[in-house]
Amino acid sequence: MCSECESRPAVTSPFGAPAVSRRNVMKYGLGAGLGLLLASCGVSPRLPDGEVPPNTVQTLATFPPVASCAAWGASAPTEAITLLSSRPRMVIVHHTASPNTTDLSQTQAYRLARSIQQSHFARGWIDSGQQFTISRGGYVTEGRHRSIEAVQGGRQHVRGAQCEGFNDVSIGIENEGTYTSTTPPTALYNQLVKLCAYICQQYAIPSTSIYGHRDFVDTTCPGDGLYALLPRLRRDVAAALGEAARPWPLVRQGDRNEATWSVQYLLRARGQNVVSDGDFGPATDMAVRAFQTGVGITSDGIVGPQTWERLIVTVRLGKSGDAVRAVQRQLNVGAGEGLTVDGAFGPGTDAAVKRFQTARGVTVDGVVGPATWSALVG
Repeated sequence: MCSECESRPAVTSPFGAPAVSRRNVMKYGLGAGLGLLLASCGVSPRLPDGEVPPNTVQTLATFPPVASCAAWGASAPTEAITLLSSRPRMVIVHHTASPNTTDLSQTQAYRLARSIQQSHFARGWIDSGQQFTISRGGYVTEGRHRSIEAVQGGRQHVRGAQCEGFNDVSIGIENEGTYTSTTPPTALYNQLVKLCAYICQQYAIPSTSIYGHRDFVDTTCPGDGLYALLPRLRRDVAAALGEAARPWPLVRQGDRNEATWSVQYLLRARGQNVVSDGDFGPATDMAVRAFQTGVGITSDGIVGPQTWERLIVTVRLGKSGDAVRAVQRQLNVGAGEGLTVDGAFGPGTDAAVKRFQTARGVTVDGVVGPATWSALVG
């Protein structure tokens, strides 16, 4: 399952912790009997940086029913599961790249969980690589052993094997099906929102830190269709948690400002032929409308929250191109950095991004995702 997600040898995570590949990836299954768990933990009011502390009093999100490894008949892991003392910083969404079955039963969900585990064993992994799986029928199963235990506790993290270089700092969710040209069923999507909301609540992960596998590894996973839903997923999770909306500027024809530079660079990164000059003229307006039409939103030429969410490109150390140029310009103009705007995300840009994230109260990870983009342009 998810053959696109195969890893190479272990590398070091850019967050500073040693990471393992999926190749170097149950007796602790909870919920014998029915094997379905329903739990909730609460959160206190928002911290100044927009995050929430785990395991306090007022409940916002509840754990959706999740079938433990024991419930779906998992084999024991071949080695001891690593339970890290640190909390993950992001959620990574995958698709299984398996057929889009019409069998929406619990039986199929359990069959899928067993199939994934055996497939991962065959690749030399110690257990299922991901922490959780959602079937097309909306049934959630535990992937790697002890994942339920860890997320309910909210202070430890099961090291998975679902994204090379980021396994120590992320939770992986597999979604049954192939979403290269279609989107998941409503039952699956609704459970994905609930599961992400609970995970984000438990680990103080902002909704902006929900990513697709392709944001970090050269893969098509989770497919164009599901990847295009991630901005909506982040908004739905934010709504479930009561998070304040991110500030995005409104940019339109006639504007001449730094946000326009970013719009133009991002349009170029998205395949639109437009000059980057900071002047939002008719050509930029046409490019914005073409992009909006292509992603299925109102084609009005106005770059507001909905367009920004689809236009931004997640970039990090090692990436290159026009989206990186947009980051470098914003850091120079808005944060006083002296970067060369060359489109190469090297150590200097990485250090500047981390300084900016520290100053703005954004998770300091060097990854320019939705939260950092919003802070940069807003």
